[in-house]
Order: sequence, then structure tokens, then C-alpha cells
Amino acid sequence: MKNRRNKTYRLTIRAILTALIFIQGMVPFLGFIPLGMISLTIVHITVIVAAVTLGTKDGMFIGFVWGLTTFIRAWTMPSSAIDPIVFINPIVSILPRILVGLVAGLLFTVLYKKIKTLYLPTIIAAIGGTLTNTVLVLSLMGVLYTGPVAEHFSTTPSQLMSVLGLAVLTNGIPEIIAAVIITPLIVKALFQATSLSPESRNN
Repeated sequence: MKNRRNKTYRLTIRAILTALIFIQGMVPFLGFIPLGMISLTIVHITVIVAAVTLGTKDGMFIGFVWGLTTFIRAWTMPSSAIDPIVFINPIVSILPRILVGLVAGLLFTVLYKKIKTLYLPTIIAAIGGTLTNTVLVLSLMGVLYTGPVAEHFSTTPSQLMSVLGLAVLTNGIPEIIAAVIITPLIVKALFQATSLSPESRNN
């Protein structure tokens, strides 16, 4: 009976998070906050929550849905001039989002097995997942589309990586703070409201 209830909870949470991340990815200001030439991402928190509460595979699936919405939005309703150039490439739009779920899920699994407490592994998973997205997306943009991205950031190709490094800091720090504050609250609430537990995750 408990296994059946856990399966029902998992399916329900997976469906809710899938719908939520699709909405966040497609509706302006719900998942991305435009700040001039860059966008502050908060949608990654949904992927991290999925990876922590449901497991690494589900985190990767939710990350894939996020990447797919990024890819679709780049074709249909880009939020900046650079989006139709870089995010129509699934290596930039989809791969890093999948890896967010992978990294967050693995970090949580390894740490929870060692210390058997919820809070610290969730925090580390939130930090790791956030950095994975920010660093990979900006790095791939710079490597694969050096010229257009340099022009977008009003710099030269030779200075681009320095500019993107600064963008990692200016984007990454607020995104990490948001993830560190919000993720543990949602994860704890989901575990308390259901019969799910860290031990019941599909690692």
C-alpha cells in the first residue's frame, strides 16, 4: 500500500513540476527575469527540486523539459536578440538543463548517504545545480558563438571570456542565493506533505 501511495505521489509531483517548468519556460517573468543584456534565471530551482525529491532521473527529465521550452521559445518568441542565434542549438539550450538535474541529483544522493540529514545536501545540490546551468550555458555561448555573443555584449572576441566570467558572477550569485533559500523550503514541504522520503527516491 505504501509503495502504491509513493508511486502516486511521485507521478503527481512529476506532472506538477513538468507543467510548472513548461509555464516558467514559456511565460515571461515567471522563469526568467530580463536584466538588460542578460536574464536572471529562477526556473532552475524547479529542476533542482525534482532532482532532490524524486531522484536524478526525474531531475534530468524535468531539465530536458526546461531545455525544450528554451529551444522552442528561441524559435517562436525570443526574449533577446541573441536567443535566436544561440538557443536554437540544443547543445546550448537543452544539454546544460539536463545536466542541472544530473548534478543536483547526484550531489544530494552522495551527501545524504553520508550524513543522513536533509538540509545540507539540499543546499549543496542547489549550489551545484545552479552553477552547472550558469557556467555551462555562458561557456558554450562563448565557445560556439564567439562573434555574435561578443557583439551582443559589446565587447571583442578576445575579451569575451572575461566578460562572460563576470556574467557568471553577476548572474550566478543571485541565482545561487535564490536557490539556496527557496529549494530547501519546497523540498521539506514536499517530503512532509507526502509519504516520500530521501530513501524512496529513484537515485
